[in-house]
Amino acid sequence: MARLFKREGERKSLWQRIKDVAFMDATVAMKGLDQGSLERLEELLLANDFGVKATLRLTDVVEDLSRKGRIRTEREFLETVEREILGILRAGGEDTALRFAAPGAGPTVFLMVGVNGVGKTTTTGKLAYRLRKQGRRVLLAAGDTFRAGAIEQLRLWADRAGVDFVGAQPGADPAAVAFDAIDAARSRAVDVVLIDTAGRLHTQSDLMAELAKVERVVAKKIEGAPHETLLVLDATVGQNATAQARTFSQALKLSGLVLAKLDSTAKGGIVVALREEFGIPVKLIGTGEGIDALEPFDAREFAREVLTD
Repeated sequence: MARLFKREGERKSLWQRIKDVAFMDATVAMKGLDQGSLERLEELLLANDFGVKATLRLTDVVEDLSRKGRIRTEREFLETVEREILGILRAGGEDTALRFAAPGAGPTVFLMVGVNGVGKTTTTGKLAYRLRKQGRRVLLAAGDTFRAGAIEQLRLWADRAGVDFVGAQPGADPAAVAFDAIDAARSRAVDVVLIDTAGRLHTQSDLMAELAKVERVVAKKIEGAPHETLLVLDATVGQNATAQARTFSQALKLSGLVLAKLDSTAKGGIVVALREEFGIPVKLIGTGEGIDALEPFDAREFAREVLTD
């Protein structure tokens, strides 16, 4: 992965700030971390969007190993925290790879969902480009029929990515667009259909119900579809992403998360918080504005860079 996190001027890395808390007293090497140091560690992790559940898990492990004399040096401390973060991210196994339909059972269908303004349509276009570069034939379906501008925006992304496109008139039924897009994909021998959907607030229950309808229609059209239902989140909004994930996971069978704008945040703990809270893997991350700035999520590299970058 490319450099993940934005460093603001001379701002210290999270690890440097943790060290300042945990090892500011020479007695740590002799007696382990005291309660005050553990509380400050909690505060640092919460301030960096790790969330309550992940923060408590990390500090409990650090406290336990410290009391047993297994954390005496900065290196041991770093390795402990990094290992536990990796454990959270890999809970349930390595499931960060995108899932595709079995040969002959396609096309593969990905449903792209998220609230307004998170970069969902842009992410969909980038994903289309990435899949095409891998040798797959891709079709973009404009399921956001609420705004005429959204249909045109996705059409432009299809042209830019060099992939097929299916649209509809503004106000059309998004489920009908998904239905027609799958028919078009079959007739054009398309490998992957990416269905963009209207951005909506996670509090809009009627629109959430409409998303669930799209999911049902796709499932009836192709066995095993949608093969991925990807929730696109803005990494810069911190804990608000947790509320979004909670509501979308109640309405849909989310299979993965996409963290857009990860390169624009100086934090990153939200990735750990989401995995610990919902068990949904991060599958892709946005690392810039370019069409090729979308990469697979690497848990090991993330666990290292969230602390030290």
